[in-house]
Amino acid sequence: MIPALRFALLASAVATVSACASTPQPTASGIDAGLNRLAERYVKAVLALGEHDANYVDAYYGPPSWRAAVQATPASLAEIAADADQQILQLDGMLMDRAPMLERLRHTYLRRQLQALAAHARQLKGQKLRFNDEAELLYGVKPPQLSDDELRVRLDALEQRLPPGGGTLAQRYNVYMDRYQIPVEKLEAVMQAAIEEARARTRARIELPADERFELALVSDKSWSAYNWYQGGYHSRIEINTDLPVTVTRAIELAVHEGYPGHHVYNVQLEHALVRGRGWQEYSVYPLYTPQSLIAEGSADYAIALAFPLESRIAFVRETLFPLAGFDPEEAERYVEISEAADVIGAATIEAARRYLDGAVTAEATVKWMQEYALASEARARQRVKFFDDYRAYIVNYSLGEQLVGRYIESEAGDEPERRWQVFSELISSPRLPASLQVP
Repeated sequence: MIPALRFALLASAVATVSACASTPQPTASGIDAGLNRLAERYVKAVLALGEHDANYVDAYYGPPSWRAAVQATPASLAEIAADADQQILQLDGMLMDRAPMLERLRHTYLRRQLQALAAHARQLKGQKLRFNDEAELLYGVKPPQLSDDELRVRLDALEQRLPPGGGTLAQRYNVYMDRYQIPVEKLEAVMQAAIEEARARTRARIELPADERFELALVSDKSWSAYNWYQGGYHSRIEINTDLPVTVTRAIELAVHEGYPGHHVYNVQLEHALVRGRGWQEYSVYPLYTPQSLIAEGSADYAIALAFPLESRIAFVRETLFPLAGFDPEEAERYVEISEAADVIGAATIEAARRYLDGAVTAEATVKWMQEYALASEARARQRVKFFDDYRAYIVNYSLGEQLVGRYIESEAGDEPERRWQVFSELISSPRLPASLQVP
C-alpha cells in the first residue's frame, strides 16, 4: 500500500472525481484551496522520486518537514507513479472553465508536470523509451530530425567566415576558438565581470528583489560545463567546470544562462511571484525531467541575445573581456561573428543524442560524428556523450527550447526590444508550459 502520510488510495481519487463532477462550480477560493492541497502532494511526490534519482530534484526550498516526511516513509517507484496518476484524476475532476486564467494555467501546469513525473518513475523502473518519445513525454516537444546533408548546409556560413587553414572545418574552428580560451588563472575575474554586466543589464529592465544574490565557484570532474544550484531565498550558487575550455563568448553565454536573466532570475521570479506572492508551493521544488525544464533552459538560452544584442556584445568583448583575458581587442568583432556563425552546434548535438540513445551508433561513432557536424573537439565530444548517458533526452531543452521561446516572444513583442524584455519577464514569472509557446 502507498504510505498514508503522502498518498491516497485510487478509490478515494475516483470518488473525488465523481464528487467534483456532480457538485456546482466551486468558487475561486475553493479552486485555489483544492490546488493547494494537490500542490503539497505533488511536491512530496517529486521529493519521493528524488530519493530514487539523485539528479531529479534540482532545487527545493519548501518546508523542511515535507522532505523529512518523505524520507521517513519511503515509497517505491510503482507507488510514486500510481500516486501521480491519482493526482491527475483529481485534477481532471476539477471544473476550471470559469476559473481565472492564472488558476487555469496553474491547473494545466500541475497536470502536465505530474504526467512527466509518472513517466520518469516508470523509466527508472525499467520502461524503455525512444528518444523522441522521451522528449515528448518528459518535456512536451517533438524534436525535428535533421540529415547529415541538412547539417552540412548550416555549416556553410561558418566555412565562409573562418580564416583559411589546414584540416577539417571543425579542426579549423577549434584551432581558432582555442586562441580565445581564457587562462584558468583569469577565468574567475572574466566570469565575475560578465555576470555583473549581465546583472546590470537585467536590473535595468526587470525589477528584482533587493536581496537577490549569487556566489561563483570553479569546479571540476562534471559532465556539464556549468550549473546553477538555486538555494531559495533569492540565492544561487553558479558553478563553472574548469575541465572544459571556456572561451570569451562562452563566458558571456554562461553568465547569462546560469545567472542574469537566465536561471537565477527565472528562479528568483518564480519564488517572488508565485511561492511568496501566492503561496503556490509547487514552485518551491524544481524536478529536472519535466516540461518546466524546457521553459527554464529555452528562456536562459534566448536571454543571451536579449541581454547582449550582437553590436553591444562585440563592444563588451572588445572593451572589457578581451583586455581582462589578455587578448587583442582589435580581434573582437571577427571573433564574436565567428562564434555566432557556429549556430549549428545545438541542432547537431540533439541529432547526435537521438542516434546514440536510440542505439543506432556507438559512443565512439558519436564522438567522431560530433567532431564533424557539431564542431566539437574530441574532449568536448566525449563530455557530451557522458552528458547523454547522465541526462538522456534533456539536451532538447537548450537549442529547441530557445527556438520555441524566441518565436513566442517575438510573435508577442515584434521588433521592440523593451517589449521583448517585458514579455520575457512575464513568461518566466508565470505557470507556462511548452504547449503555450506554440505560435502559428
